[in-house]
Amino acid sequence: MFSPLEVGKNWFYGELLKFGALTLRHGWETKELRDAVGLKKSKKKLAPVFSAHCVDSWVLANLIVGGHTKPENEKLSLVTPLRLHRRQLHYLQPRSGGERPSYGGTRSLGFKRGSLVRHPKWGLTYVGGTAGERVSLLSLSTGKRVTRSVKPPDLVFLTYNTWRVTPPFAHRVVHADQ
Repeated sequence: MFSPLEVGKNWFYGELLKFGALTLRHGWETKELRDAVGLKKSKKKLAPVFSAHCVDSWVLANLIVGGHTKPENEKLSLVTPLRLHRRQLHYLQPRSGGERPSYGGTRSLGFKRGSLVRHPKWGLTYVGGTAGERVSLLSLSTGKRVTRSVKPPDLVFLTYNTWRVTPPFAHRVVHADQ
């Protein structure tokens, strides 16, 4: 038990054992399975590609299920938590008269920040901050602001949301040797 990662791994293995048998494989065994089907593992661990994150789990699953010579789907979706700026009372210098401007918080003119909404022009987006009596909308795939001048009555609330999902993409192929 030399690291929090090792402790978490052992806890997870214990939880899996409650459901049935657990077979652990060494890294060299997984490499042999990858080599047998001709798959390479990427050295770029931060690259959003199948060969960096999924290739080992695919060969292990194929060992049990069998019948495949290569993955039939190598698309990935990236799931990212939304970064909400919490309210900070003393973050900014007070204005004249001693009043501090509002900063952060989890509400934007009646909407919880991050809420999925539909707008006639901007489509499916999520709620960001406010400016005056307007709400800003952000892109679900990039998290970048698409507009900051939407009136709240123009929005249709769909659901609360705390994650941003980049849609599956496979158009950008990164090979293991890159």
